[in-house]
Amino acid sequence: MEYEIEKLGYNPARAESIERYAQGLIGLTIREAVGEYAVEAKRNKGNLGQLIEKGFFGYENNNESLPDFYEAGVELKLTPFKKNKNNTYSAKERLIITMIDYMKVINEENLYTSHLWTKASKILLVEYLYKKDIKDTLDYKIKYATLFSPQREDLPTIEADYHIIVSKVQAGKAHELSEGDTYYLGAATKAQSAADRRQQPNSPEPAKPRAFSFKTTYMTYILNHYVMRKKPKEERIIQERTDKDLASYITDRINQYVGRYAHLLCDSFGMGMPAQSTSFKSYAAILTYRMLGVTSNRAEELSKANIVVKTIRIEKDKARIKENMSFPTIKFKELAEETWEESQLAHYLHEKKFLFVVYEKDDYGDFILKGCQFWNMPYEDIEEHVSEVWHKMQEVVISGDFMHYGKKGKAHYHFPKKKDSSVCHVRPHGKNNKDVDEMPNGRMCPKQSFWLNREYVYSQLEERLK
Repeated sequence: MEYEIEKLGYNPARAESIERYAQGLIGLTIREAVGEYAVEAKRNKGNLGQLIEKGFFGYENNNESLPDFYEAGVELKLTPFKKNKNNTYSAKERLIITMIDYMKVINEENLYTSHLWTKASKILLVEYLYKKDIKDTLDYKIKYATLFSPQREDLPTIEADYHIIVSKVQAGKAHELSEGDTYYLGAATKAQSAADRRQQPNSPEPAKPRAFSFKTTYMTYILNHYVMRKKPKEERIIQERTDKDLASYITDRINQYVGRYAHLLCDSFGMGMPAQSTSFKSYAAILTYRMLGVTSNRAEELSKANIVVKTIRIEKDKARIKENMSFPTIKFKELAEETWEESQLAHYLHEKKFLFVVYEKDDYGDFILKGCQFWNMPYEDIEEHVSEVWHKMQEVVISGDFMHYGKKGKAHYHFPKKKDSSVCHVRPHGKNNKDVDEMPNGRMCPKQSFWLNREYVYSQLEERLK
């Protein structure tokens, strides 16, 4: 298809020309940007990016296998960001790149020759500011239009993520894909309904439709440091040029200290020798950052990859973990109105990656570093076990019958207990009994949280760490 460059106002075969012309979008509402196609947007709820392509760029490309501006290899993506209460900015959602064709992707083992890379290697990011009080998407205002390519330092991790996803599909486990499997590039669910499924190779089990996407935390980093050009507040773990992916780099960094006593590590990093009265938990998290070469408690790559650091203490003779593992505090009213698929807990477990840093307590009460392990909760454990506990918890919250008093006046809560599930339970997670949250029926209840059973966490550790 031939276009008149003078009539368009830009050269559709040159990425830089497309980006310069796209600057004209800044300050426009989406309604103004799509022009006459605003009616079509309301009627069909179509792809607004494609409508901007038609209405603003005067350019139409209906071949979904090619980038939007195929001559320049540029894909246009319209994506929202938001202003947070602390005056920071973050991506509102992951960036969907392209659907995963399970039957084809198994033959595309090389990221750089894959269909994904034709869509992800050069992206025109058109960012609009989401505001809760604006009800019509067409009235959101466009703030940025920036040409983006994944950064050199991110490529080893994106490539490793791609291989993890493809390998799972090749193994007939597309139905077990989870965003927690990977770091920057995810396999996001993209279904019309909860029952929507697709055929997959090498397995009779149907799988949820999924799309390659850049994760929300990764897009938050790109927004702040690439689009808005802000200086990072976090320190980088990876300072030098390397072909190692993030997980390998972090694991190698921590493993060089395996076998050393925690208090001696603290001393070597200038943290001082912790007093005997000092809680191990109070300095163990800081020690992890020091081993990664970070002098503060904020690491760029951990934020970008949505990684949570968890310190695990193993009792040597009892072959068990000292404590259960907590998750964010439950908001009772929100829990009552959620569906499992869209619940905060389901999103948290499907999307989070955990870095377990494991110590073993010796006969004298000192802690020795055993090593580290990246972990995300297996899909079947989330959907079979955690979802069951979540549903039981929701029933109790909605019913309003969440507690009774025993003979001695002690409060007994009706929430799912440890004996009810081999994986998780609900227990208090406030400062004290006066730290409360309101139930849907107006009654106040001490704050609660979902907790992973310590026995379950222990079972998930690699043998070398037990």
